[in-house]
Amino acid sequence: MSSRKNFVLDTNVLLHDFDCMSKFHENDIYLPITTLVELDKFKKGSEQINYNAREFVRELDVLTSHDFCLKGASLGKGRGMLYVVTNSEYHKKVEASFPERIPDHRILSCAMTVSEMHPKMKTILVSKDVNMRMKARSLGILVEDYSNDKVKNVNIFEKAHEVYSGINSAFIDKIYTDSQGIDIEIFRSEYPQIEIVANDCFVLESERNSVLVRYSSFTETIKKVEKGTSNYGILPRNTEQKFAFEVLNDAEVKLVAITGKAGTGKTLLALASALKQAKLYKQVLLARPIVALANKDIGFLPGTEKDKVKPYMQPLFDNLNVIKSQFPVNSMEARHIDEMQKNEQLVIEALAFIRGRSLAETFCIVDEAQNLTPHEIKTIVTRTGEGTKMVFTGDIQQIDSPYLDMHSNGLAYLVDRMKGQKLFAHVNLIKGERSALAELAADLL
Repeated sequence: MSSRKNFVLDTNVLLHDFDCMSKFHENDIYLPITTLVELDKFKKGSEQINYNAREFVRELDVLTSHDFCLKGASLGKGRGMLYVVTNSEYHKKVEASFPERIPDHRILSCAMTVSEMHPKMKTILVSKDVNMRMKARSLGILVEDYSNDKVKNVNIFEKAHEVYSGINSAFIDKIYTDSQGIDIEIFRSEYPQIEIVANDCFVLESERNSVLVRYSSFTETIKKVEKGTSNYGILPRNTEQKFAFEVLNDAEVKLVAITGKAGTGKTLLALASALKQAKLYKQVLLARPIVALANKDIGFLPGTEKDKVKPYMQPLFDNLNVIKSQFPVNSMEARHIDEMQKNEQLVIEALAFIRGRSLAETFCIVDEAQNLTPHEIKTIVTRTGEGTKMVFTGDIQQIDSPYLDMHSNGLAYLVDRMKGQKLFAHVNLIKGERSALAELAADLL
């Protein structure tokens, strides 16, 4: 059997990554005509999925010529061919199991037809739809998820910071007393077994004492993390939250990911840090993607555009109210927050509205980032201008998008690709602080 393969692409793959055709190396790609028909439904709109549909069609237009349907099109040097499958009959084996000729079933039929046309080559259907993959397997069709941007190791999202024991107590005393921090080369010569990356936060323990530290990639030193830092009335309740404030409050760390289960304080910590540093930025922007559940789509909600997105933004307003509640109603801090909102220095809006903007001198918090694709994450980060700090928060175990999972969502992708970069820091929160009941539910339900 030939080492080259045939890949039949489901519509959701094209919508997930418009550049997917460049990711299959020397193998051939087959597009069922049904996928192109389905793309028409997504071309209009301002969401990322609509942008991807338009971009894919443009890519296709560049590759194809007048005799494309007869001969196919080359995907480039060292790559395979691209074919669009038209006029294929509805396969009898598919019809026996799935008589309803909906688009999914037509794509299954196309995959089976291509497989029979090339018996000496593996034909694999690629789909991000779990149910579609199950249907394919029931018919004996080889099928895979689109895994080009999948993250293999998600164990880092299951544990908190590292704790290193067996440290010399005198060394820890030196960290406490030296305000400049310990040079990283000295630290590595003393403890070569400890592997750390840029802006890593961890705990050092001896038999007598311990210290919370961070490796600063800018000063190349191991420095003590202050324990009692308060941001706009919000005090950290555990070690993880202290680490989160440490990287959030450092203006030199331009990109931060705060992950963790519900109730760990991700959004609240990010917002409190942003308000404390508001004088450093022209605007504090909070945004979250709109992911409709069931039939509660945004188009069915009454009112203007702002009225429609308000229910989706309510969790962000709730966090803002928690911070305001730390102060008396007529306090300077509470009035300052109100003035920031009035003057649009503090803005809460749907993520879709920042497309095309250049975010300069902005503290931007993107909440629920686990519902974004890797390409959407890239699109947002590339919006950043000079003086901007980007913070992404989310829980990779609470994904609402039907075509994303723990391995393929944009937040996990961001952490995986950016780890070790000088401008990036990641803190994973484990301990819930909302309530004992919320903690129990997050762990057991």
